[in-house]
Amino acid sequence: MSLSAETTASDGLSRCPWSTGAPELTAYHDAEWGFPVGEDQRLFEKLCLESFQSGLSWRTILNRREAFRAGFAGFEISAVARFGEEDLARLLCDAGIVRNRAKIEACIGNARRAEELITQEGSLAAFLWRFEPPAEELAEPQTLTVSPSSTAMAKELKRRGWRFFGPTTAFAFMQSMGLLNDHVHGCILREPVQRARAEFTRP
Repeated sequence: MSLSAETTASDGLSRCPWSTGAPELTAYHDAEWGFPVGEDQRLFEKLCLESFQSGLSWRTILNRREAFRAGFAGFEISAVARFGEEDLARLLCDAGIVRNRAKIEACIGNARRAEELITQEGSLAAFLWRFEPPAEELAEPQTLTVSPSSTAMAKELKRRGWRFFGPTTAFAFMQSMGLLNDHVHGCILREPVQRARAEFTRP
């Protein structure tokens, strides 16, 4: 997300400026964005949704998230990894999601790569949290859309056969899943997220 100074929302509270344009963005910002996540299924869902967002707005994806969850078996990794041609055809006919063949095929393929990664690394979470940026790398809310850590994450996933997940997508994923606290100073969520990160047990 693009960040700058905080913006006062209609309820009089200060938030990250990207979150004040629509009620669903505000709800997502307040309840999810930046809070650390350690569950493989939630992390895999976000990996997929960030890939689907490429070239689109997050609001578009957020408004279709429940349809995505229904279409992709709740993003249960083992279930998506078993999807075949019938599932691909079903998803290509599903008007509730983004019907992009390459992205759908990438999500299915990435589920298979996720299974391999879990076997090799113990969990998806353990692997992804290794790319948490050091404090000196991202000490302040960012105006950039990529970082050395997001580049490293994307490069390693690509090496392992993942698709549709470049450095910019990786950075957005890291922001949203709490690998860094990118809420702007003055945002009502910056301190709660900071506390949650301090209390979070890294996998």
